[in-house]
Amino acid sequence: MQEHEAPHRPVMVRQVVELLGPRPGGVYVDATVGAGGHARALLEREPSVRIVGLDRDPEALAVAARRLEAWRDRVVLLRADFSELEAKLRDLGLQRVDGILFDLGVSSLQLDTPGRGFTYQVDEAPLDMRMDPALPLTAADLLNRLPKERLARIFREYGEERWASRIAAFVVEARRRQPLERAGDLVACIKAAVPAAARRTGGHPARRVFQALRIAVNDELGQLERALPQAMRALREGGRLVVISFHSLEDRRVKEALRRAQSAGEPVPMRVLTRKPLTPDAAEAARNPRARSARLRAAERLAGPDRAASTKGVR
Repeated sequence: MQEHEAPHRPVMVRQVVELLGPRPGGVYVDATVGAGGHARALLEREPSVRIVGLDRDPEALAVAARRLEAWRDRVVLLRADFSELEAKLRDLGLQRVDGILFDLGVSSLQLDTPGRGFTYQVDEAPLDMRMDPALPLTAADLLNRLPKERLARIFREYGEERWASRIAAFVVEARRRQPLERAGDLVACIKAAVPAAARRTGGHPARRVFQALRIAVNDELGQLERALPQAMRALREGGRLVVISFHSLEDRRVKEALRRAQSAGEPVPMRVLTRKPLTPDAAEAARNPRARSARLRAAERLAGPDRAASTKGVR
């Protein structure tokens, strides 16, 4: 993939940089580095910082490496899930870092490459949806193998899809005739299942089902729940965590994790910096429609013990 093939507009860059407040010589982790837009903004603000960029997508890492070439001596890019954060920092000999960013969800690089299978706009796109091409199961595998009840639960829980059971039934009926392999196959099932009146409101009728399958294929919510405590533990005192989410399922988990850290000090004491999530301003939303649903939350680590570490081995 060439860089010009995938225009990249990092979301809420100004807010991210201001909240992380890169300081000279600091170490910052972009746990979802993608095309490197946020990492580049941090380096442009303070060129002496060190960046650790994680991403499960090798194509994204290749783009990030090109875009961050000018700072290559200060950037380490690793192919990893963000739930491997603590292990990767240990491998680098890093005990604590100054800031961590999560920019969740699917990237523009992935959406704009039909062959990756994330889009419902291209009928011939394969039903893949793997952020890491090494993952064993694709969206097509789930659609063609799972029982109707399991599919309905995925559509309902991960897509908040009102017509989940009906869509699952249409998928099972369609796959009896032939396997669902392309985006157009699934879109046709969805359009047939959803009543015409419901299709006229709420955007594209396939949006929620495609989101649900993507989350299931990549275990996105499980990854997030495992990664957030690791990120908080990895921060030095005064270090900051910034998380950008794009739908309510992610945002609720981030909000709850920060609430526990602030109220109960679990896994470490944190101070929430965003009473309500920040959102893109009107100019950014107009310039980059994909930013419209973004919600940013941030918190700062306070002095205090790492409860998970301090109670290790205690029963």
